Amino acid sequence: MYPDLTTQPPTARAVELHHLTPLPTIAPAPVAVPTVASIVLPDGRVVTGYAVSPMQPEPVVAKPPVSRAAVNAALGGVGFLAVCGGLLLLTSFITALAALIAQLITLAAVIFGGWIAVQVFSASGHRGGTTVNIRKAVIKRNHFHH
Repeated sequence: MYPDLTTQPPTARAVELHHLTPLPTIAPAPVAVPTVASIVLPDGRVVTGYAVSPMQPEPVVAKPPVSRAAVNAALGGVGFLAVCGGLLLLTSFITALAALIAQLITLAAVIFGGWIAVQVFSASGHRGGTTVNIRKAVIKRNHFHH
């Protein structure tokens, strides 16, 4: 209907053109041809065959990577041990602090008790000071009589 694609009607859709890109040609790798060995037997026969290369050990199979679950379990164990150590130190600290407070209370009681003992025993042996004699008094109608 429209032989010329450059002149399209206004309602026509855009046409996408794809250009093919040629693939580069790859030269085949050279094929290694094994060497042929011939051996002459003592009776005169000739045996021809390919040379046998020595046995190569099988490659070591790579170990699979460690799973994330194993790593998480190991890290959780390390964290648990760290927390347990911290809790052990915390309980040791609290125990030592309680022992220190108990010793301070005992020391204060001994010092205070000693101070009171010194006051009591020094007052009984002391003869100086003011002596007050209290006599019998009679109180009549809000007047003090002696």
